[in-house]
Amino acid sequence: MTAYLMVGEVLKPQGLHGECKIKPCAADLSLFETWDTLYLSRGGEYAPLPCRVSRIHEGFVYATLGDCKTPEDVERLRGARLYVDRAHAAPLSPGGNYIADLIGCTAIDEEGNELGTLTDVLQNGPVDTWVFSGKRPFMAPALLRVFPEVDTDARRILVVKGALEEVAVFED
Repeated sequence: MTAYLMVGEVLKPQGLHGECKIKPCAADLSLFETWDTLYLSRGGEYAPLPCRVSRIHEGFVYATLGDCKTPEDVERLRGARLYVDRAHAAPLSPGGNYIADLIGCTAIDEEGNELGTLTDVLQNGPVDTWVFSGKRPFMAPALLRVFPEVDTDARRILVVKGALEEVAVFED
């Protein structure tokens, strides 16, 4: 498991004084107001970056990062992914998992057959959609009746094959 979790991406400069617009991917945007340090991934290392949030508006976070004082300073960060360390991440609900821990887990049915590897989690509605690659790529809603057991330590997801067949979309 990685020690850092992605929480957003720098989109563009905002204004003239080094502020940037951030597209968040954290579940709770208010946490940005509690984080005074975010991290940038550079060459496998995570570099701390001071963060001062000025506002959260219409689903975006506006903040000053590091020593950015001009739009040109922010432009150098455009597209950068921002991370938080696990110690400051949002607490998980019982049975919950961080997406970063789910990615790469292997889906295995009740008979022990490998069905694929989780490659993406789509969050477009009330239920996440899990995307798997493999011999027969598929996507399916993350329902307990389909995926009753997730073990991120063992890197495996148990799949009820009958339930999967009812709700999955398979790539042919």
